[in-house]
Amino acid sequence: MAGFSHPLYLLLLLGLPILWYWYHKAVAEKKRKAVIFSSHPFLHEAQHTDLKKREKLLFLVFLLILGCVVVGAADPHIPLVSASENVNLVVALDVSASMSASDYSPTRVEAAKGSSEILIRSLSESDTAGVVIFESGASSAAYLSSDKNRVVSRLEQVSVKTGKTALGDGLALAVDMVTAIPAGTYIVVLLSDGVSNSGMITPQEAAEYAKNSGVVVYTIGVGSESPVEVSSDGVQQYASLDEETLRSIAEITGGEYFRSVDEKTLVQIQNTIQTSIIREPVETSIQSWFFWPILLLLLLEGYLRYGGRRVIP
Repeated sequence: MAGFSHPLYLLLLLGLPILWYWYHKAVAEKKRKAVIFSSHPFLHEAQHTDLKKREKLLFLVFLLILGCVVVGAADPHIPLVSASENVNLVVALDVSASMSASDYSPTRVEAAKGSSEILIRSLSESDTAGVVIFESGASSAAYLSSDKNRVVSRLEQVSVKTGKTALGDGLALAVDMVTAIPAGTYIVVLLSDGVSNSGMITPQEAAEYAKNSGVVVYTIGVGSESPVEVSSDGVQQYASLDEETLRSIAEITGGEYFRSVDEKTLVQIQNTIQTSIIREPVETSIQSWFFWPILLLLLLEGYLRYGGRRVIP
C-alpha cells in the first residue's frame, strides 16, 4: 500500500500555514505603517499594488517549493502493477533430418521457425531471447539478447541438418543459455518431433537440470502419425512423433505440452507465458517525481524575481 519511508518528516508541513500567517501579518503591519507615514497614502498604495501581488506570488511559490522538498524527503512510495523482472526466453529448435518431413508446409523445421519468430516478437522490449539448435549435437544459433530483430535474423539462417536428434543435449544447452543473464522468469520453448536418438544427455536428465535451474519448459510436438516425405528424393518414409517424451519434459519442469504449431497453439502458448510472468503491486518510490516540480518552481521564482522587472532588491 502507499506510504512514506520517513513519515515523521511530514510534520514539517504544519509549519507552512504558520509561515503563511506570519507573512500576511507582516504585510498588514507594513501596510499600516506605510499609511501612517506617507503623506499621500492612496498614491503610495496604487504605485505598489503590482509589486505586492508579485511579492505575494513569490512567497506562495516559496511555500510550494518547501512543501515539495518536505514530501520528497519523506520518500513516498506507491504500489505499481508491473512485471517484477524481465523474461528470458530461449527457443530450442530441432534441426535433425526428421524435421525435413513435409507434413507441415513447407517442412517441419520451416514451420517451427515461423512459430518461433512469432513467439520471440511477442516478448516485451526489455525481455531477452535466444535460439539453440540441435541435431546429433547442440549449438547456439543466436545468443541471449534483447535485440529481437537480430535474434530473428539469426533464426532465419537456420536450416535442417542430416544428423540424428540429441534432444537432451539441446535442452541442456538451452537451460545454460536462458539462465546466463539474471531475470525473473526463465522459459525454454522446445520444438521437436521428440524422437531422441543421440547425444550425451538424456531428455529426462535435461528436464531435471531445467527444473533444478528454475527453468520452465514448454514443449511443442512437430509431426504426424502418418507416413510423410523426409528424404529429398521423394521417398515416403515414416517420421514418428514421440509425444510421451515431450509431455514428460513439460511435466517435470512445470510447463505444458502442445500438439502442433498452428495459430491456435501459438495463442495458447503466448497466453500461458504471459500468465506465468509475476505481476503484482510492487512498492515503488516516487521521490524523484518531486524533483521536476521543484525545478520548475525555482525557475518560476527566478522569473518573478529577476525577469522583466526586478521585484525584490
